Amino acid sequence: MLNRKIYNYIKKYFEQGSERVLIIDGARQIGKSYAIRYVGKAMFKNYLEINLLQDRQGAGLFEQAKTVQDFYLQLGMLAGNKMGNKENTLVFLDEIQEYPHLLTLLKFLRQENRFTYIASGSLLGVTLAQTVSIPIGSIEVKHMYPMDFEEFLWANGVGEESVGILRQKFENRESLDEPTHLQMMDFFKKYLLTGGLPAAVKAFVQTQNIVKVRDIQKEIHHYYALDAAKYDFEHKLKIKRIFEMIPSTLENKKKRVVVKDIENKQGKRFSNYQEEFDYLVNAGIALEVRAVSNPVFPLTETSGKNLLKLYLNDVGLLTQILYGTNIRAVLDTQNSVNLGSVYECAVACELRAHGFNLFYYDNKTKGEVDYLIDDFNTLSVMPIEVKSGKDYTVHSALNHFVNNGDYPVKTAYVLSNEQQIKQKGKVLYMPVYNVMFLDIQVRQE
Repeated sequence: MLNRKIYNYIKKYFEQGSERVLIIDGARQIGKSYAIRYVGKAMFKNYLEINLLQDRQGAGLFEQAKTVQDFYLQLGMLAGNKMGNKENTLVFLDEIQEYPHLLTLLKFLRQENRFTYIASGSLLGVTLAQTVSIPIGSIEVKHMYPMDFEEFLWANGVGEESVGILRQKFENRESLDEPTHLQMMDFFKKYLLTGGLPAAVKAFVQTQNIVKVRDIQKEIHHYYALDAAKYDFEHKLKIKRIFEMIPSTLENKKKRVVVKDIENKQGKRFSNYQEEFDYLVNAGIALEVRAVSNPVFPLTETSGKNLLKLYLNDVGLLTQILYGTNIRAVLDTQNSVNLGSVYECAVACELRAHGFNLFYYDNKTKGEVDYLIDDFNTLSVMPIEVKSGKDYTVHSALNHFVNNGDYPVKTAYVLSNEQQIKQKGKVLYMPVYNVMFLDIQVRQE
């Protein structure tokens, strides 16, 4: 079994008896249903799971369940012998996006207080954005992502106690000894290959067979592309095109989406494709990084919509597309392959999984800084630069940024392959694997 952080989140939700119904949102194949099933079966005597995608493709029993009474009738026909009470009965509505009217019905089911409810959705972000009758105050949406690097370490036998010691060393700004550092870099590079999709991680742990891992990743990437076909015809071809462009776009120097390349048409603007961008992000299969020219806290207030970077939601999908089964391109310490886009994708996935919205600094004369995130502890902006090569101390745009008195920066991070954690002015250099310890609660010295 793969240990996931979301297990504790779900467990606490059940224990606290929230007044809202928890909905786990996220892309396909990231472990949402398994997580709910695993915790739910352990905590409730009566466990009822209804896959609404299968229902829609089959009998359609819940398609017309518009009232609480109609819902109970269908539920009783399926599992009447398991319908106890709120304390011992969990009803799990999987793929709830298939029936948007059930999102509204959740409010009244919760008010009835007859059972405990939880739901999940693969394209829920899209459905929520398009549904006008969302019962605000009656649902709690928790977005789930593929396994982060810490969860990958757990899967590979690194215990939580060991990770805790690594975190303590990071917080104390202590560098690891060389053998431990090399071991951590080995884990990190293997994570670049496998990513965090549970099926891929499980295959890697059990077989160490990159071909099996790649086959799983190719299949899931194909599923993600097919999801675009569920949108109306006017948009689906453009959605699929933008999604398929992401790897090649990341190989460009600027890594930004180039609007004219989407349909090979001049005169198009970002606003012409806003729905397509929103779909990819809301579906959870792409991560957006928005440009900021005036980086003050909170970043969302000054971010723009015309300069956008998109990353795949899983770094393993990216390395599968770029390198296939050639693992040496990633694992070798001496190679001619530029892993800049791969490192940046891994960092984007990690930061997003930790709850950060992602931005980057854009200045025509002073250059770009890879990532900006809000530091909620100091109410300032935290810049992050990612380096995959040996020139990790070369970062002129970051230097301009931290030396600008208009931008109150406490600490800037440079993530690289180097072993030592060291501070130079406001810039803290540290190994790239320590990104797993940057979370919403991170505190500056």
